[in-house]
Amino acid sequence: MTDVQTAVDALAAELAQPVLVEDPRHLPLWWSAQGHADPTRIRSILQREVTPAASALVARLGLPAAEGPIRTPADLEAEMLERWCVPLRAGRNLLGYLWVLDAEGLVTEADLPRLQECAEIATAALTRSRPSEETVARHRAALLARLAAEPDADAARELVALDDLTPDVTVTVHAPAASGGWMLRGGMSAHVEGERGRAATSGPPVRLVQLSTAVRRATAVRQSLRAGARLAAPTWDALGSWHLIVAAPTDLTVSDVHSGAEVLADGSHGDLLVTARVLLENGGDVASTAAELHIHRTTLYYRIERIEARTGVNLKAGAGRDHLLMALRLAAFRAAAG
Repeated sequence: MTDVQTAVDALAAELAQPVLVEDPRHLPLWWSAQGHADPTRIRSILQREVTPAASALVARLGLPAAEGPIRTPADLEAEMLERWCVPLRAGRNLLGYLWVLDAEGLVTEADLPRLQECAEIATAALTRSRPSEETVARHRAALLARLAAEPDADAARELVALDDLTPDVTVTVHAPAASGGWMLRGGMSAHVEGERGRAATSGPPVRLVQLSTAVRRATAVRQSLRAGARLAAPTWDALGSWHLIVAAPTDLTVSDVHSGAEVLADGSHGDLLVTARVLLENGGDVASTAAELHIHRTTLYYRIERIEARTGVNLKAGAGRDHLLMALRLAAFRAAAG
């Protein structure tokens, strides 16, 4: 590590400009005597932080993906003077940045090989100290577990730095898990927006810090499908009236919605429970229900009479049909938990 500091000091002396080496999160690693410095440089070294405007400028200029020295313009909002930037890369991995302040344009193209040489020394040192892929994978899994459980700004920032993401990255969740994403517990996967072509189980993308919201939505969709939901697509957007079931408070009982659902849930009336649910989902259409259940219409009519006698609901025209259907859905949704 001493070699890097020596190289940084030598470069600063040769160019007569202040030099700084940062990690991907813009935390300072090595720096020369600064002399004249802008507010962003001072904040980075003294307070070990950068403003969102400065981070946004780095992303907007495409510096994380740059392959060589880039001269960046002055930016009042980001409080940054003109400077040179050399991304430190090991293959596809971004290890950090080498910065040389150059407000007066004194660093020329002829000086760039010296910047590159110093950057290579820093890259070699960072590569030697870089944790193994196994260690990185464990750290990533721990961060994802924290984010999947609840909003966690610190975990989001660490994951952005670990995987070289933009600060405003958004994600979706697929259930079951799909290839190309981060694996999550429960057989799900998280994906950076734009990675998957098909609609996500969790619906529209959310900010990384809100990953737990996407996980909750994907879990609700999967539970609804296990409960027999008939959705146009297996996504949060397609839940329709099932949103009411998903959002039902825990202290709302099935009987609160309609007592007939618990009557039909009695183990001795399994055929009646299934028949009532299918008939109501089919809007009372006898022909469709008989075909779906693979029973004769006579059998269906017999079951309907028994259901109506036990629930007090006219399944073809009664006002309580909607309540009974929602109660049956709620019962099935809660039974499908886990």
